[in-house]
Amino acid sequence: MYQDNNMKKQIERVQTGVRIEKRLLKVLKSLAEYLEISLGDLIEGIVLHTFDNKTPFSEETLGKIAQLRDVYGLDLDASDSHQLAEGDSDE
Repeated sequence: MYQDNNMKKQIERVQTGVRIEKRLLKVLKSLAEYLEISLGDLIEGIVLHTFDNKTPFSEETLGKIAQLRDVYGLDLDASDSHQLAEGDSDE
């Protein structure tokens, strides 16, 4: 079946209460704003690219991510995945 590239696939989105590391969220929200897309669209894009074993970002965008990581003090990397523990917070 032919699919016109201009036609968007119809989906159903749900609201979710995902807990995420604070600085990581700040970087993601800032990146979404920089790319002029919603946070949800950014996350969906990252996941779909990853599921297809493709990198979700251009070199230019990776440079912006590096800048945002510095701004928000995000020192976590892939090796920290699944190794994080929540500390006590005064907030």
